[in-house]
Amino acid sequence: MSKFRFSIAVLLLLGCLSSVFAEEKPIRLLIVTGQDYPGHKWRETTPVVRSILSQKDYFDIHVCEDFEIFAASPEQRYDAAIVHFCNWESPMPSVAAREGFAHFAASGKGLVVLHFTCGAFREWPNYQTLAWPEFEKIVGRVWDTSKTHDPYQKFQVKVVNKEHPITRGLQDFETTDELYFCLQGAPKIDVLLTAHSTVTKQDEPMGFILNYESGRVFHTPLGHDVRSFQSPGVTALLQRACEWAATGNVTRFK
Repeated sequence: MSKFRFSIAVLLLLGCLSSVFAEEKPIRLLIVTGQDYPGHKWRETTPVVRSILSQKDYFDIHVCEDFEIFAASPEQRYDAAIVHFCNWESPMPSVAAREGFAHFAASGKGLVVLHFTCGAFREWPNYQTLAWPEFEKIVGRVWDTSKTHDPYQKFQVKVVNKEHPITRGLQDFETTDELYFCLQGAPKIDVLLTAHSTVTKQDEPMGFILNYESGRVFHTPLGHDVRSFQSPGVTALLQRACEWAATGNVTRFK
């Protein structure tokens, strides 16, 4: 083999190895928690969420118990963020944190929004009003304070969009949770999963996606407690959603 051909072969091999290593590089994931409605035990559920995402070495995970981290330009350090947070009867996060949260998503990063995060950014005691309207644009749907959820019980979650990377190959599954029918909002969303409410007698969204400028957002009202997260279907959904939020595809969790 000539020196020229040998050099080309080496360069091609190095290129392939570089591509493989790039694909295997862990996704940098931030979990933001620290506050919630008292009935939502974030101190119990956050370790479970982290454990679910640590089952394989696909994520480099950091947990922060202060929403103010979004004021410190986390987009420079993380590919996606899970938001497991609601400032229930607590002061609003700072303007810098809120603007940083919006910038994180808009800059092309991913967000995964869990359970009662939809109830965040209410000014107390007038919690009926969303004090930061941009939040609805970011997460797609927020808490309609005139509505609530089915009783905590078992129900079936149905995959209604089988072509999206998050749900491709994912089967319908059973979970024990609060089936929210309290979501409202104007942004265009793509519903991936639904469940049938015993109260409204309608199919309610249990997982949907949207874009906020350049960012990818997956929002699910699932995740009331430890048992809810331990459903195999919810576990698979969370893993897939985090990879998609960070990369725009799902190739590691199949």
